[in-house]
Amino acid sequence: MDGGRLVAVVVTHNRKAQLKRTLAALLAEPEAALAAVVVVDNASDDGTGDWLGTLDAPRLSVLHMARNLGGAGGFEAGMRHAVAAFDPDWLVVMDDDAHPRPGALAAFHGADLAGWDAVAAAVYHPDGRICQMNRPTLNPFWHPGILLRTALGGGRGAFHLGPADYAAEAPVRPVDGASFVGLFLSRRAIERVGYPDAALFVYGDDAIYTLGLSAAGGRIGFFPGITFDHDSTTFAAGDGRFRPLWKVYYYHRNLLILYRMAAGWLFWPALLVVLPRWLMRVRSHGGERRAFLRLLGDALRDGLRRRVTVDHAQVLERASNGTGTGAGKTPFNG
Repeated sequence: MDGGRLVAVVVTHNRKAQLKRTLAALLAEPEAALAAVVVVDNASDDGTGDWLGTLDAPRLSVLHMARNLGGAGGFEAGMRHAVAAFDPDWLVVMDDDAHPRPGALAAFHGADLAGWDAVAAAVYHPDGRICQMNRPTLNPFWHPGILLRTALGGGRGAFHLGPADYAAEAPVRPVDGASFVGLFLSRRAIERVGYPDAALFVYGDDAIYTLGLSAAGGRIGFFPGITFDHDSTTFAAGDGRFRPLWKVYYYHRNLLILYRMAAGWLFWPALLVVLPRWLMRVRSHGGERRAFLRLLGDALRDGLRRRVTVDHAQVLERASNGTGTGAGKTPFNG
């Protein structure tokens, strides 16, 4: 069953090399498979905008943002533009360092999409390993068996899909949440829940959006035969340290909002479990522990109030510890 008119939305910020590979892969697709590509340049200052201006690609539409809107703001702007300008049946969204593998879009168009509001692809690292940050999820608070396995120490593996779900012979299965890498969204999904919340800026915006879609009655399917590569080597090693420090605020604030959506009345007991773990992360931030705790406190206050109106400049100011490290230029749209 053909998916109809498909348009890609890519958000980028200061990752020109990765964006070049992503656009090369997308624009190599025939127009029948991919009608247009929308790139949201989130105020890059590494020459990305100038390079995009040199491209002669009729299917390419570029939005140059006057300021960095974060991943959430970039996807919100790009999806709105894609719908208004190209009237697609489906959108497919991705970061600037991710792209469909050869044959992935053909697999999408050849899949039975009846009854599905969104489709999550199987996302891998270029070396073939499953990309952990992009594993679709099942909300443990909606599935008692999964909640029990999580509570008994199952960790992320208890509620994220695993290798058996990615196997070539694995069937399509419903999930409750997915990432904004290799996510196909139908027009019906957008009509049901609208666009991502731009005010979330970064972290968890995709999980909040897709969980909201599921809560509203939308059906998200994991299709293991549709595959993406995600070159996430641009992220720092997992040493427990947030780089730059201002990410502490968005990460924890948005997780509180997500957990409250997911857990319902069980949110408060769950908070008693996760909060000590969050506090322990201060040990990884020698030299900036006061700033870490300040940002975490701000995140707790605003997350519990569901307050997302804080300006990014205020977050940068709160992250400053007198060394200037709080306002670093590490890419943060992913």
